[in-house]
Amino acid sequence: MAWFLVFVSGLLEAGWAIGLKASHGFSRPVPAVLTLAGMIASMVMLTYAARDIPIGTAYAVWVGIGALGAALLGIVVYGEPATAARLVSLVLLVAGIVGLKVTSGVPTP
Repeated sequence: MAWFLVFVSGLLEAGWAIGLKASHGFSRPVPAVLTLAGMIASMVMLTYAARDIPIGTAYAVWVGIGALGAALLGIVVYGEPATAARLVSLVLLVAGIVGLKVTSGVPTP
């Protein structure tokens, strides 16, 4: 359950990161409220996951999932460049996330 919470909270992190741009500096009410709700939900889930997963691992995986998701959403939603170097870097990021998860010593149910 802890890994599921980290995964979902990482997805929420990607969502609120994109929400920061959509809110235009919190000047647009609906995106601002959704962004804040995503931030809170993401942090609460990470907090619960950290009960069973080492905080360094949980935080790194959370940030990695959020960064990967935000980068991919930026490419898809905002037309940011999808250069070969960026895509290779994202693959390396995924390798790091998987490596941290595999070497955490915390079993996946």
